Amino acid sequence: MPKYFADKASIVRQIWGSADTVLFIFAGAAAEFALNKAVDWLYFTGRLPADPLGRLFSTVVYAREIIFSEEEKALAAIDQITAIHTAVENKRESKIPDWAYRDVLFLLIDYSIRSFEMLERKLTAEELNEVFDVFNRVGIRMKLKGLPASFGAWQQMRNNHLREDLIRSEFTIDLYRQYQKHLGKIRFAILKQVQVNLSPDEVNELLGLKKGAWFGLLLKAYKISKLIKVNKLLKGALLPNAYRAQIRGLDNK
Repeated sequence: MPKYFADKASIVRQIWGSADTVLFIFAGAAAEFALNKAVDWLYFTGRLPADPLGRLFSTVVYAREIIFSEEEKALAAIDQITAIHTAVENKRESKIPDWAYRDVLFLLIDYSIRSFEMLERKLTAEELNEVFDVFNRVGIRMKLKGLPASFGAWQQMRNNHLREDLIRSEFTIDLYRQYQKHLGKIRFAILKQVQVNLSPDEVNELLGLKKGAWFGLLLKAYKISKLIKVNKLLKGALLPNAYRAQIRGLDNK
């Protein structure tokens, strides 16, 4: 019987097996990516400003594929990520700092938790540890230094990162301009409402995001009844029609 990177009974599979949850993780990542002090690395190749949605969505989907892969395939995928980044480092003649990798792992842990808890229920202490463990093993495979040893240690490091390592820069402004350009006004407005309700206060403050009452009503409708139409709206509201097939493929339920 094959061994998987994330056990079949793991809460991580449940979190990342729902298109709605994955899309919320995408939305949160899109907000925090824009504030990351290492976002200039993503601009270096030109892929992020040219196709910000595709670049970020592919990152989230890639993480999801690792979670659902057999362990050997998952480890090979992680090694490929390392090799891709090494090639970029060689081209730029500079090394991506370990903290930049850690920040990405940390936000995937955080938004996995936040998204599931917003759409479904509170996670137990055991489940929180499972989420941490899966992504921490990705970092270990990438040979990152300074990884936390426990969920509690991660929480402390994550809080420090939110207070000290985010910045609103010219890249932030340009990236949000690109989001609006590629999404259109309505989807862009929905994206920002998902972000402001999902993201930590530090992120919202730097981005200047403000809550709107209408999104809370939509979310309540989803949580109470899970009507098919509302469910489809969540799947299609954040990304353009070009991603429709990919979005449908995110559901493992």
